[in-house]
Amino acid sequence: MEEQQDMLLCVAAARAGNQEALDRLFSWIYDELHRLARQQRYQWCGHHTLNTTALVHEAYLKLARDRNVSWKDRAHFFALAARVMRQVLVNEARKKKALRRGGGQVRVHPDAEALVAEDAMEELLALDDALGHLERRSERQCRVFESRFFLGLSVEETAAALDVSPSTVKRDWRQATTWLYRLLNEEGRKEQR
Repeated sequence: MEEQQDMLLCVAAARAGNQEALDRLFSWIYDELHRLARQQRYQWCGHHTLNTTALVHEAYLKLARDRNVSWKDRAHFFALAARVMRQVLVNEARKKKALRRGGGQVRVHPDAEALVAEDAMEELLALDDALGHLERRSERQCRVFESRFFLGLSVEETAAALDVSPSTVKRDWRQATTWLYRLLNEEGRKEQR
């Protein structure tokens, strides 16, 4: 219980811009973020979508740089981390796609090859596009999907992170995955024509 209180104080200090507090907070959650990111590898039907350590480090750098970030607690931090991991993966996939098309002027992170595998790049970009549509339709369903898919949070962890009930998470997850599946399959059929 004392560690939880320390963590909440650390969250408050990090929100106020204290870099040392952010570093301390990150060290507390690093192993858990790493475990969750490693689970992400299996979301892509066996594709080695990402290098776990590189993804966690890139997410940390993005979180550390953003002074406008505000989190209420540890659970909220994980919800934000899920969104950041999605952004990191999508940004790297876009850069790789631009390079593949001859856009040699694009600066790619040195670990880009390790972050997004070539065979998962198109799927990731299609999913991100579909999530943009879902977000306009239902922001909460999009957050549920990000938390469960990109970070691998359980129903209970997602509920805590988003401050909703587990039954709401289950319902949103079911609706979001069904909607995304239909949208992605519809888009895939259009491309085949």
